[in-house]
Amino acid sequence: MQILQLLGLQKYNYLKSGYFIFHYMAFNEILSDRIREALSEQENVVEKRMFGGICYMVNDKMCVGVIGEEMMCRVGEEAFESALERPGCREMDFASRPMKGYVYVSDEGMRTREDFQYWINLCLAHNPQANASKKKTATKKAKL
Repeated sequence: MQILQLLGLQKYNYLKSGYFIFHYMAFNEILSDRIREALSEQENVVEKRMFGGICYMVNDKMCVGVIGEEMMCRVGEEAFESALERPGCREMDFASRPMKGYVYVSDEGMRTREDFQYWINLCLAHNPQANASKKKTATKKAKL
């Protein structure tokens, strides 16, 4: 088991049969921790796993998250074009469909603390104007 820890595989289950089950995270947890810390003074922040990553909802609205190794930022359509001009930024294309108002930011775009904070501030500035997603209502099964 020490060998597994040396390999950096700290999340695993050991089965009685002698096999290990490894749990891989689909997103950069270090980046997620940075975002969590940056949002720590905000009210009404909820973490949700989605898109194979993690999303931070602020006031019940998608705000910022991590997908793979990139930060997903909801910047809004008004800041979208100028955001794309910054280093390390590209249009979010989830499931081969471009999403206006959302961008991915690679490590290149947030190398310094100031660059990282720029993206957090941009997401938080857009959040009050963003539309909240529609809540799914539970459907009742008809009695036969």
